[in-house]
Amino acid sequence: MAGATSQDGVAHPPESDLRDALGTQHRPDPNARIVCLVPSLTELLCELGLAGLIVGRTGYCIHPAHVVKRIAKVGGTKQVNLEKIRRLAPSHLIVNIDENERPTVEALAEFVPHVVVTHPQAPLDNLALYRFFGALFGARARALALCQAFETAWSRIPAVGLPVRPVLYLIWRDPWMTVAPDTYIGNMLACIGWHQLPVDAPARYPKIDLESLGGRADIVLLSSEPYRFTQADRHDVQSILPGCDVRLVDGEMLSWYGSRAIAGLDYLAQLAEVPGSTKR
Repeated sequence: MAGATSQDGVAHPPESDLRDALGTQHRPDPNARIVCLVPSLTELLCELGLAGLIVGRTGYCIHPAHVVKRIAKVGGTKQVNLEKIRRLAPSHLIVNIDENERPTVEALAEFVPHVVVTHPQAPLDNLALYRFFGALFGARARALALCQAFETAWSRIPAVGLPVRPVLYLIWRDPWMTVAPDTYIGNMLACIGWHQLPVDAPARYPKIDLESLGGRADIVLLSSEPYRFTQADRHDVQSILPGCDVRLVDGEMLSWYGSRAIAGLDYLAQLAEVPGSTKR
């Protein structure tokens, strides 16, 4: 995507090329009325100073708490109250390919003029995400500040010297479920040399046989979302996989793109237990 350099000294998407993840062209609208069905992107919009444009959110859009409590809830990421959203009269709907279901989005597209589809798949995709929303909704200066903060955090992730370790990241129990290596989570872990199993995942969020797969992992990570694993779950997994390093981790830090990814990079460095920093 060609960029236009503005007074802030950074290349932003030109107004003629504001395309979302599906290639749909959008036009800047600083007076938009937004319903956001993606928790991490609701947080990003608030960090960009755009909370005043958000008229609806999901019940999972919980950050920043003091801001979003004033925004109407419209349901979850999968099931929403169509009539409530219709009454809110949004001009824009923000969704994500992995988090929101196509039939729901298609139903909303019948009366929401602009559907913005997102699909960041790796940490560095956040830079384009910040610039896209900054250009689309009139928050370029805030977007630049987030880009600079992200790049600073990115510089603290060591570029070399990290041991390569096979990792199993669990997101659900009964059945056990994990994430594929090519997901955002998988690519976050890869930043510190942790390669997500199974490498040949048949789906983006596959069910697995923990006993057979766990023997190939050095580390098992138990996420805090969407299933909230506890110490009891950790003890259960440890009994099934006695040779593995089993850890409870903050799922928001590893799976939320947007502004949360800045803190997520520092969280990654702490997980890897790597002192100091090596700039990329």
